[in-house]
Parts: sequence; C-alpha cells; structure tokens
Amino acid sequence: MAIEQDAAEILSGVRRGEAIGSPIALLIHNRDWTNWQYTMSVDANPPTDVGGAHRPDVTRPRPGHADLSAGLKYGRTDLRDVLERASARETAARVAVGAIAKMILREIGIEIASHVTTIGEASLSSTDVVPFSAIASLGDQDDVRCVEAGCAERMKRAIDRARDAGDTIGGAFEVVAHNVPAGLGSHVQWDRKLDGRIAQAMMSIPAIKAVGLGLGTEVGHLPGSQVHDEIRLRESIPGIDSGNRPRDGNRPRDESDEGTVPGISRPTNRAGGLEGGVTNGQDVRVTAWMKPISTLMKPLRSVDLASMTESPAAIERSDVCAVPAAAVVGEAMLAITLAEAVLEKFGGDTVADLRAAWQHYTASLETRLGGGKP
Repeated sequence: MAIEQDAAEILSGVRRGEAIGSPIALLIHNRDWTNWQYTMSVDANPPTDVGGAHRPDVTRPRPGHADLSAGLKYGRTDLRDVLERASARETAARVAVGAIAKMILREIGIEIASHVTTIGEASLSSTDVVPFSAIASLGDQDDVRCVEAGCAERMKRAIDRARDAGDTIGGAFEVVAHNVPAGLGSHVQWDRKLDGRIAQAMMSIPAIKAVGLGLGTEVGHLPGSQVHDEIRLRESIPGIDSGNRPRDGNRPRDESDEGTVPGISRPTNRAGGLEGGVTNGQDVRVTAWMKPISTLMKPLRSVDLASMTESPAAIERSDVCAVPAAAVVGEAMLAITLAEAVLEKFGGDTVADLRAAWQHYTASLETRLGGGKP
C-alpha cells in the first residue's frame, strides 16, 4: 500500500558510515499512527478529541489468523490486542535488520536474492533451476518479482480475479544465497543444524505454511539415485549440462553455482546447498509456500465471542496477495540466519578479523584438497 513506504532511521551504533560496536538501533515510523491514536491509546479512558477513528472492539475472529487462538491463550476480549501484534507489519523490522546482515555476508562474498515462483495456479512454465544471476538482476523491476514475463502476467491476472471476488490468494517464492562457503552449521546437535534453523526462520514469517530446500517435497517421491548430488572432480566436468529438468529430479546444473569447494564440483544441487545440517559450498536454495491472507472482503463464517452467536468474520484493512513482499522478508530471514552462522564459524571483533578468518579457512581447504589435482 502507498502508505507503507517505510524507511529505517539509524538511531545508534553507527558513526560516520561505520558500525562502532554498540547495538545498532533502527526506527521505522508508522505513517498511519495519526489515524489510530484513539483506538490504540495507552489511556484506559482516552479523551474523545484524540485523533483517529473510534473503532469498536474486535470480537469476531478471522479464520486462519491468530485472532482466536492467541485471544484464548492471553485472555483478551478485544482481539485487536492480538491482530495488531500478529500483523505482518512487524516484518518491516526484520527487513531492516536483514539489510545489515546482508552487509556482513557481502564481506565474504555471499549475496542473496529472491523471486516468486507461484501465485495461485500461475507458476513458472519452465522447471529449470533459475540461475542466481537472473534472480539477482530482477530486483523490484516486476510487480510480482517473477523472472518469466508470461508467468508474471498470469500471476497479476490471478490476483485481479481474487480481488474482484473479494478473496485472497497465496503462492510460493524461492530465496537463494550465492557464494556460500562450505562448513556453516553443524551436524553434531539438532539445534545446530543450519537447515533446521533456516526452516524455522522461514516458517516464522506470517502465513508461511511450508518450507523446502533444494528439491523440497519432491525427495519423497524419488529414488536416492535421483535425489543425491554426486561429488566429482571439477576438472572432470566438461561443461554445463543443458536441457529441461524432468520430474524425476534431474535438474540441469545452474552455471552460476560452481560451488566454493576447491577442486570439487557437483553436477546438480538437489540438496539446496546443505547436507547433514552443514553448507556444502553450493548455493543455498530455499522455497517457502505462503497461504492466502486471512482477511477476506467477503468474510468466512465465524463466531462473535461477545454474544456467542454465529457471525461473519471481522474485516480489517488488508492486501489481496502478499507473496512478492514475503519474498523480500524471506531474503532478510535467510540473511540473518546465515550471518549468525558466519559469525559463529569465523568470529572476530572487527570486519577485518572476519575476513582474515574466512581467508585462512578457504586457504586451508585449498591446501587440504590440492585444488582437486592428483
């Protein structure tokens, strides 16, 4: 929405363009606050001349939202106490922090980008792996952040049909991290497995109902020979395999994903860049599926908790489809999770320390593997 053109203001932790070691505090102003001063006042009995509309209590929970479950948990009779805190508006802060995490990752060459693969019944027509270079060059050039022009138009039409029907629509997006070093995360404990941490971070985004890495759910339908990525000497791979990826999981290789392990090449990246909870040097590829937004302009049936009578669900200001925006949040969450893993492995008190530790590690891999030469 036009009112949500947010910008983050840095309050502390940065001086003359550099982080100085203290916490970085970011402030994002709520442009709509003047319209909510009465409804969201901290006073038990706010003056009637306080700005904004006098909105009634919300007592009709929306199916699919946190309204009912959290209202019961915390004993709230006005469900606005729930819906405002559960609103996806909080993800603006995640995106702001994610921007800082991306800056940390760039110090060792990691880049992150996203694209929308599905909205409703409109999906990419090609089953090829979309190269990172194509995703990174997309940016915000397209309204639905889709790399395929024809599919983008189908997505827009699907959104328009849902809007005209008073309905909402969901979809899926992929987030890709490029130039990720092997060795982030750990296989030794359940809570240190990086794929589990990434999945949790993605699932924490409002309305995300499923997360997959690499082939995702396809791995449950295929034999191991069509799921696991062979390990080859880099010099033994004469070129880039081309052609469409059939449903048997034999994805063509993404030529932008050479991998970061010296001398080692993987003909495919079905694992999505992680094996055993540890990055393997290939691009980290994460897909997330988002359900339709819970506020419908033609609301579903619900119960008014004040009178305990059946009634249509409450209607709040809402979008029709938030999948493109969720993709940007997905970038932030992957960046935050990978930045944590990078700092765990390489540590240091300065950016120079971080780069030095990373360079020492990559040099040690070169020495250990001999560049793949006998």
